Amino acid sequence: MATIRVAVIQSEPVWLDLAGSVKKAVGLIEEAAKGGARIVAFAESWIPGYPAWIWARPVDFELQTKYIYNSLAIESDEMEQIKETAKKYSIAVVLGFSERSPSNSVYIAQAIISPQGELVLHRRKVKPTHMERTIFGDGSGGDLTNVAELDFGAPLGKIKVGTFACWEHTQPLLKYHSITQGEVIHISMWPPIDPSTGVDHPGLWSMTADGCQNLSQTYAIESGTYVLHATAVCSQDGIDAMGTQNGLTCAKPGGGHSCIIGPDGRRLTPPLGDGSPDTQGIVYGDLDLTKVVGNRGFLDIVGHYSRPDLLWLGVDKEKKEVVVPKVTTKQSQPRQEII
Repeated sequence: MATIRVAVIQSEPVWLDLAGSVKKAVGLIEEAAKGGARIVAFAESWIPGYPAWIWARPVDFELQTKYIYNSLAIESDEMEQIKETAKKYSIAVVLGFSERSPSNSVYIAQAIISPQGELVLHRRKVKPTHMERTIFGDGSGGDLTNVAELDFGAPLGKIKVGTFACWEHTQPLLKYHSITQGEVIHISMWPPIDPSTGVDHPGLWSMTADGCQNLSQTYAIESGTYVLHATAVCSQDGIDAMGTQNGLTCAKPGGGHSCIIGPDGRRLTPPLGDGSPDTQGIVYGDLDLTKVVGNRGFLDIVGHYSRPDLLWLGVDKEKKEVVVPKVTTKQSQPRQEII
């Protein structure tokens, strides 16, 4: 039986503080590794925290500028610290962060770092959600690749691990393409999310803790993967830092609803600690990978339970650049790959 121990971080970032968030992340990775985990998962935009003020007011020049300065660049000393920590403790890190590009644009980004300390996957959220578009840019063709194969050595060997951010889990075509990549463990990243409060909730039910967990469980059922449902926590410190007391999210302390979901969709772990959404800590789970194989014997939507003679998906993985060479041929070729 192939079993791997995983860890889901349910913790508050050091809001709008790159150095502080990286330092805290390094400590949490170390703690997860000492707890026996071989994979550790963080929430969406955990470095330097999800910019929840966008759901309270459309523009905040001061906070947006500070957020850009404290976002994480791929080529940076801060990223090297995280990679070195992964290598030191031989643990894979799946990190959600705000990425700062060389031109100072920011993107909702995800990184998968191998137990050998290598950045084996970097992607951006293909389409930021609603108010997120006020500060974050879109991903491109290369970001459709969201699964990487990690080598854990004997006896585990190589395992395919994938990840999506937040409402990417609502997009059927994006999910289907992900499932074709053969992932076994999926990290579902979310910001701090509020509990459902009935029909009077000011937002959509699909934005609440129940709705988001439902999307993660649905993905588990559709993909037949283990899903690590990673959410962050926002305390009064975060509310004060971002001025979100009247917003749709992070209006009250809480947000933590992390769990581990089995490949048939059932929740495998109880609420962390006392179940309060402001509880911080680590959710651990021991995953029997043979259950993924057994489950797919019943349900494999890209295999025996598919009908490619009737329905198929077209995919364009080419990265769209802002500068492209002049086309000299008379007939352009369609940029499309058929799966």
